[in-house]
Amino acid sequence: MNPTAVRLRPAAIGVAISLLALLTACDSGSRAEETNEGASTHSVEHARGTAEIIAKTDKVVTLEPLELDTAVALGVTPLGAAVASNVAGIPDYLGVDGVESVGTVPEPDLEAIAALEPDLILGTESRHSKLYDELDAIAPTVFIANHADSWKDNALLIGDALDRKDETEALLTEVDERCESIKAEYDIDGETAQMIRPRDETTLSLYGPDSFAGSLLECVGYSIPDQDWADGLQADISPETAVDARADAVFVTADDVSDDSAVPKVIAGNSDAFPSVTPVDTSYWVSGVGPKGAHKVLDDIESYLAEQA
Repeated sequence: MNPTAVRLRPAAIGVAISLLALLTACDSGSRAEETNEGASTHSVEHARGTAEIIAKTDKVVTLEPLELDTAVALGVTPLGAAVASNVAGIPDYLGVDGVESVGTVPEPDLEAIAALEPDLILGTESRHSKLYDELDAIAPTVFIANHADSWKDNALLIGDALDRKDETEALLTEVDERCESIKAEYDIDGETAQMIRPRDETTLSLYGPDSFAGSLLECVGYSIPDQDWADGLQADISPETAVDARADAVFVTADDVSDDSAVPKVIAGNSDAFPSVTPVDTSYWVSGVGPKGAHKVLDDIESYLAEQA
């Protein structure tokens, strides 16, 4: 952790200390009511226990791409968001302005978060466990357990924290219904698909059925060839074994889909093993986990299938 990322201004220190003192003086259930007199609250069970949160608040900071995407999909524009390291700023596909960057997902900037004076902070136990007490001293904090868990289950917890659980369920139903529509229109039963993420010159990552994009590929009817998936999410292969990623449809992530060099030569130059390769945007195929990102991925899948029909 960069020491400067957790250094607080005097004013922010005062806020953090006073809130921390309040935590020790009373339970978390009364804190939100005392710091926001007259505001109604609701309780949320999460990875660190129970949080008492102002109902329907829009004053939110997110530390995980899923949380940012889900909030925006629900009509909430966060005050600030930690961005993924492979995405420059707030992803364009979200179509929102005014969200301040508060560091990166691995290293949130506590000073920047405190300066925004949020009512709610959304983070992840698997990434931000050591920061929980400091974050919770700034504002009530809700943690999903693991970013690798089911994205839909995590989205439901975020929707609950935002006091919009019913709306979140409706968004996820829309994704499922769109998958079924695509599956009914295009007969791809029995066809295979791969999503490949070039990491560097020595590593290609394949994403499995339990990953965000992988789950959507299977949702529309593709099957993903078996691999030794780490945590059920991904498997790394070398360029020398790239043919192990062969499939009927191959999607390769890129920061710039118009850049022909984004597709590794071992794939682009091997039409026998890879007759159909489609570059897709990393910002939502990998980083854009959530209802809005899901529709963007389905847009790409549907466009590909329409071209093949």
